[in-house]
Amino acid sequence: MSGRQGGKKKPLKQPKKGSDYVDEEDLAFKQKQKEEKKKLEELKKKAQGKGPLSTKKK
Repeated sequence: MSGRQGGKKKPLKQPKKGSDYVDEEDLAFKQKQKEEKKKLEELKKKAQGKGPLSTKKK
């Protein structure tokens, strides 16, 4: 017989969804993402009210 195993392999265990464990790095990363998203939205609003951003003056 060959060294192969037949049948289904068990899937890797997923972490429980109800986990209350939160890492400080995760919190900092999420906060940073929120701030960046907020800045992008503000820039989009500013850009909508104006004309083209790159204009050449002679």
